[in-house]
Amino acid sequence: MPDYIPNVRLRAWRNEKDLSRAQMAEQINATPIGVAERLTCDEERIRRWEAGEVRWPRTPYRLALTQLTGLEPEALGFSPNRQPGGRLIEARVVPADALRAEAELYGTMELAQQLQASDVGIGTLEALNEAVELLCRAYPVVPAATLRDRVHKRLAQINRLLAGRLTLNQHREVLVITGWLTALLGCVHYDLGEREEAETARQAAFDMGRQVGHGELMGWAHEMSAWFALVEGRYEDVVTSARMGQAVAGTSSAMVQLTLQEARGLARIGDRREADRALTRGAEVLSSLPMPDHPDHHFVFDHAKWVFYAATCYTWLADDDRAEEHARETVQMHTRPDGTSNAPMRVADAHIDLGIIHARRGDLDAAVDEGIAAFDIDRRSLTDLVNRAGDLDRVLQQRYRREALAEEFHERFVTARKALISRRPELLD
Repeated sequence: MPDYIPNVRLRAWRNEKDLSRAQMAEQINATPIGVAERLTCDEERIRRWEAGEVRWPRTPYRLALTQLTGLEPEALGFSPNRQPGGRLIEARVVPADALRAEAELYGTMELAQQLQASDVGIGTLEALNEAVELLCRAYPVVPAATLRDRVHKRLAQINRLLAGRLTLNQHREVLVITGWLTALLGCVHYDLGEREEAETARQAAFDMGRQVGHGELMGWAHEMSAWFALVEGRYEDVVTSARMGQAVAGTSSAMVQLTLQEARGLARIGDRREADRALTRGAEVLSSLPMPDHPDHHFVFDHAKWVFYAATCYTWLADDDRAEEHARETVQMHTRPDGTSNAPMRVADAHIDLGIIHARRGDLDAAVDEGIAAFDIDRRSLTDLVNRAGDLDRVLQQRYRREALAEEFHERFVTARKALISRRPELLD
């Protein structure tokens, strides 16, 4: 797992210009400074820039980049002061331990509360915020049903505070805390195929955000609506919901996520030009945000997630070379040396993208291997998995209907679909 922060702004510029890395390298060499300095830029150098391995290219290359793009190096995502480090990609706390830490914290908080004269003691709200953060950080790898049950329990306990003695400011903060927990609950419900419960939670989170004027919380509620529409094939609604959320989200992780959801909706529709533009806007907003302390937090958008979203966008746009580049890097960024992953759901989607690409290229064995790898990942959003596996299954059925391997994958897909419809995820085990 690399320790570098991907340069998504440079990558977005190249994607929007529809250039391969080799083509971009040739154009850099052909600039006036490139010719004068006899630059030897190549595909590997572009890869290292985009991967974040090089944060500040040498002066001739910076000048050539400006001549080629019309942008200063900082506008392309470069910085002489940009700090390396794996914290963007690798969580500092194992998410499974986050549940244990949250339980211990909550127990301490309840004890402290009992010792206070008021219903909300000193430090209680800080502890609540920390507990919610731990639950949101557990989302990537903790089984959805386990997390759902824990969040339900915490919501029941926290809701009692709203009926207690609170100042106006305390009431607002508890509402925000409850809103984030409710939004997380909606996501977990949707992962489990519990559509009605997910929508109820989403609407409740939006209402709480609106009640206290919390733009980012409202933005995430709109993002959930866009996500639901994407999975359900309502692609125009994806774009509409994403743009509605952008109107309230402010400069935040929600804004980045909403812009990338818009890109995915546009990619599904087949609008390459606007999808590229949305990806670029998302990269620009992301680069203006501080580096997250906890990128494993479900409601935090990190640079590696941009690469993951771009992979699926280009898969849907049938730009196989670009899709493969992003999908392979997604797997690489989120796979530890021992083969485990800190973002298994992203990796599962990337395997589906690679399976579709192999199928289009005529390699059935590799396509099915990638698809089965997605099914074999432990932590999964069953709803997303069935939706994306359906993409691969359609390609395999169109091209290899009578092949045994295609039928093997189809049977796995049908089993997953039954597990989703019957709400029995254990069928996949």
